Parts: sequence; structure tokens; C-alpha cells
Amino acid sequence: MPPGWPEQVRPPGAPDWERSAVTWLFDLVPPDYRAHEVLRRYPVLLARMAADHVGAGLEAARAGWRTVRVELADHLPPEAVEAAVAAYEREGARLASAARGVSVVAGALRGEVWVPRL
Repeated sequence: MPPGWPEQVRPPGAPDWERSAVTWLFDLVPPDYRAHEVLRRYPVLLARMAADHVGAGLEAARAGWRTVRVELADHLPPEAVEAAVAAYEREGARLASAARGVSVVAGALRGEVWVPRL
């Protein structure tokens, strides 16, 4: 599997791999997205929307990490500010991993074949 392939998604070509990809992608977007039949019918579109959503969340986490100390220093005790920084770091790492996963899953949904390099 390509680096970053999510463990929740079966390998391309395996039985029900696309269904596992769709389930995983829906877990990354707001629950209301499940109401849109077009996203079930066209998993490539769902992957695109998941990439947009995850990317926006990642950018928000990065912005929060950069600014939380300055913006909340007068309103929170130092330990709360540091806990917020740590939460932003964990969330940023989770979202960066999800973004990598969305990218490789989207490629597989478009028919791209990953070939390992030596």
C-alpha cells in the first residue's frame, strides 16, 4: 500500500474496498454530508469534499496553534494555554495524517495504481 494509506480502508481491488473508502471518507466530513446521495454515487467527489474539509481543519489548527498564546494569555492560566497548544498540535498531526490518507485514497478511486520504488 502507498505510504499514508488509512488502515480502515481495504486495499484497492479487495472486495468492498470502495465501500470501506466511502465509509472512511464520510467519517472525515460533517455528518450532514451523508444526506447527499451524489456523494455516495460518486466517491471521487466525496474524496474531493473530504480533502477540502480536512484541509480547512488543518489550516484552522495551524492558525490556532500560532495565535492561541497571544490571544488568550490574558484570559487563561498558563497551564491552560499550554494544554491548548498541545491540543492544537495533536489535532494538527491527526488532520495531516488524514489529509495524506485522503490523497492516496482519492488517487486509487481515480484509478491510479501505486508502484513501490526501490
